[in-house]
Amino acid sequence: MKMSEKLKKIRKAEGLTQVKFCEISGIALGTLKNYEGGHQEPGIQVVSQVTHNPRFKKYTMWLMADEINPEAGQIEPAFSLNGSEVSEKKKQKKSFHTRANGC
Repeated sequence: MKMSEKLKKIRKAEGLTQVKFCEISGIALGTLKNYEGGHQEPGIQVVSQVTHNPRFKKYTMWLMADEINPEAGQIEPAFSLNGSEVSEKKKQKKSFHTRANGC
C-alpha cells in the first residue's frame, strides 16, 4: 500500500475530514488532496509530522514498516479504538447501566 493510501486510511479510521486532519497534523489541505488523489506521495517530513502527533503515534510501525504490535500500542487503522467499535461498546455499556439501575 502506498504511503498516501495509508495516510487516507488513518484519517478515515480517526473519523476526520480532510480539513480537520490537516489542522491536527499541520499538513496543507492542498497537499493532502494531492496525496489522496494519487498525484503525489508524501515525503519523510510529512510522515514524521503525522507520527509525532500524539493522536497518530499508534500508527507509526504500520505507517513506516507495515507492522503492528498491539501490546506496544502500535496498531493498524482498522484496529483503532476510535470509531464505530468504541461507539458500539459505549452503547452496550450504557444499556447495561440502564438495566442495572432499573431505568
